[in-house]
Amino acid sequence: MAYLSMGEAHRRISDYLSRFSDAVSSQDAAALSPLLAVSSNSASLQSLADALNVFQDSNRLVGQMERSSQLAEILSSLLRCIQSYRLGRFADAYIALEKAANAFLQEFRNWETPWAMEALYTLVLEIRLLAEKADRELSSSGKNPEKLQGAGSFLMRVFGALAGKGPKRVGALYVACQLFKVYFRLGTVHLCRSVIRSIETARIFDFEEFPVKDKVTYMYYTGRLEVYNENFLLADQKLTYALMHCSPGKEANKRMILKYLIPVKLSIGILPKQWLIEKYNLIEYSEVVNALKMGDLRLLRQALREHEDRFLRSGVYLVLEKLELLVYQRLIKKIYVLQKQKDPSKAHQVKLENIVKALKWLEMDMDIDEVECIVAILIYKNLTKGYIAHKSKVVVLSKQDPFPKLNGKPIGS
Repeated sequence: MAYLSMGEAHRRISDYLSRFSDAVSSQDAAALSPLLAVSSNSASLQSLADALNVFQDSNRLVGQMERSSQLAEILSSLLRCIQSYRLGRFADAYIALEKAANAFLQEFRNWETPWAMEALYTLVLEIRLLAEKADRELSSSGKNPEKLQGAGSFLMRVFGALAGKGPKRVGALYVACQLFKVYFRLGTVHLCRSVIRSIETARIFDFEEFPVKDKVTYMYYTGRLEVYNENFLLADQKLTYALMHCSPGKEANKRMILKYLIPVKLSIGILPKQWLIEKYNLIEYSEVVNALKMGDLRLLRQALREHEDRFLRSGVYLVLEKLELLVYQRLIKKIYVLQKQKDPSKAHQVKLENIVKALKWLEMDMDIDEVECIVAILIYKNLTKGYIAHKSKVVVLSKQDPFPKLNGKPIGS
């Protein structure tokens, strides 16, 4: 840092305080928001942080402001946050920002109109981002990472302030989405349920009145929740909504949505096109799709092993593992088609031994009893129509539609 005189430091701090006060007085959220964007590393906030390191009595300048009683707690804490952030003390910065945010929220409640909504959005985002940095800092020093949990509590208070009747409720969905990000990061996704109930069952909200980008984010996270709960039809609806309404230029966001939508589609019997997989660089799904097409159990298991870490991190491994039943169905169907070409009159009678041989060719070692058990499951789950002649070890397939399509229904529904 170049030399900074006391006078210049005084000027920079005074200028920031004036801009903050003027933005509040004129109800200019566009001017106020950048002043709250602590993590933005903007040149003006960096120069302010340098000034705070030189001029140590910033509280005196805050006290000299015309509206000091209203803004003092916000600004004193905000200045401490900016200074600590610049010094890389993220836990200290978070504590100061949370104090400033609580004071800001109190003022926001008192303002009759939602003029400061954009500024509140900035503060909500900053609280979450800074909490994540603070927790990484605390973890690295062997301390308890608790700030993100605290951020979740603060965001819940903000959500409560917006979840009433009146024009401020339009901001509730943005805050809900930030809460989802916190809960997913903490692994406490069950806490999303109370927020979802407020949005989807409370009569004060009309989902269509929310901004499109917030609706897309909301559908993405609630769709992921339905994947975890194995509600695939609902997951399909929500994730498809998110994909269809995602901004055309947001390719990274579309990829995030497809990472969950593809396994959902596979589980209801819909295979994605290869060009889609390649366009969004989701190559890990290529072999899974090929395994389903060919009835190749070995290929499916290889794909799951190869990309196990990625699928586990995404939370879709168990969803993909359950696709084995569809692979078995496809394999038996291939045997059925081959028999039909050789002897149409006996095509509907598939020997269990032939299935064992096909699996052995795929280097999958199973005995006839295991295969009989798998076929019984396929019949029970309506993936195959027919019955097993136990004594002769033959699957007698229905002559009409022996391999029903899922038609959008989850496996085994």
